[in-house]
This record gives sequence, C-alpha cells and structure tokens, in this order.
Amino acid sequence: LGSIYAGIATATEAAAVGVVGSLILSGAQGSLNWATFKESLLGATRLYCMIGLILSGAAFLTLAMGYIGLPRHLAEWVASLGLTPFWLMVALAIFYILLGCFLDGISMVVLTMGVILPTVQAAGFDLIWFGIFLVIVVEMAQITPPVGFNLFVLQGMTGREISWIAKVTMPFFLLMCAAVLLLWLFPGIATWLPGHM
Repeated sequence: LGSIYAGIATATEAAAVGVVGSLILSGAQGSLNWATFKESLLGATRLYCMIGLILSGAAFLTLAMGYIGLPRHLAEWVASLGLTPFWLMVALAIFYILLGCFLDGISMVVLTMGVILPTVQAAGFDLIWFGIFLVIVVEMAQITPPVGFNLFVLQGMTGREISWIAKVTMPFFLLMCAAVLLLWLFPGIATWLPGHM
C-alpha cells in the first residue's frame, strides 16, 4: 500500500510486488514447496473465476436494466420530487442501496449520474462532498443482498452461505450509515483536505 500512496506503483503493480513478497516470506519460513504453491495457484484461480462469472452476470443484468431504462427513470423520479437537501440525500442513499440489490457499483454510477448530478448541483451540494458520499453509499450497496458483489466475494473466500455472510456484514453496513450521517453533519470531513491543496 505504501507504494500506491507514494505514487510509485499502480494497484496492479503493487499486487504483483505483494505476491513476490509473500513468496519470499514463505520461502524464508520454509513453508514454500510445490504442493503449497500449486494449492495457492488453484485457490486464486477458483476465486477469480468466480468473480469473473459474477461480473459477467452483473454485466448482463446491467445491460438489461440499461436497455429498459429503469435506473434513469428512477433517477428522474427522485430528481422530480423537489426535496430539501437533507431529504434528497436520504432519498439518494436509499435509491443507491436499492440499486445495489441488482447492479454493481460502477454500473450504478454510470447509469444514473447524468440525471442525478444536475439535481445535486441545483440543491447546492459540494461536488467533492457528493463524490465521497456516493462512494460510501455505493459501498453500502455492495453488501446488500441479493446481488451485493462483495457478499459473493466473501462467500467464495469463506465457503459460508450468503445469508450468514449478509448477517455478519450488517454491522459494517450500520457503520457506513453512521459515516454518511457524520458526513452530513460535518461536511468538512470530506472537503477539508481538498480545500488545503
């Protein structure tokens, strides 16, 4: 992570360095042999194949949703309600959490931002603040069943049932709700650092 924060490496390059580092560390500890290396490769392959299948299914669902225009119509409906800034924020949080039940994070943002952004600007929200708010809410949406992408990743890693994973991720969901509330009460949390750059 230090190489990413320092601007030395991209996330992919840092991941490759992490793999090499873990190989060196396991070799130094004497736990690296052909069997453990092969088991690690197979585990990583299974995990990434599962993620690939989830992404392809999400892409198909996104295509269908985009074709019928559901996210755009819902975004237009939220924009037409004429809400106060606080209730607009609440409505957008609920809107994105519900969308997260069916779409992946990037698709939610891409399919709705053209309609939502003018409404947000008209309500007087700082765009940097709104970007931070959106990232937190989209991450909340990623742990909402039935299609919460992160739930499936955790299921593949742990082998547990999706209902159990959804239950144990609920405290994190509530913490992110508290983070959104803090962001509303103290908007300087999101705007202080960019304002000093």
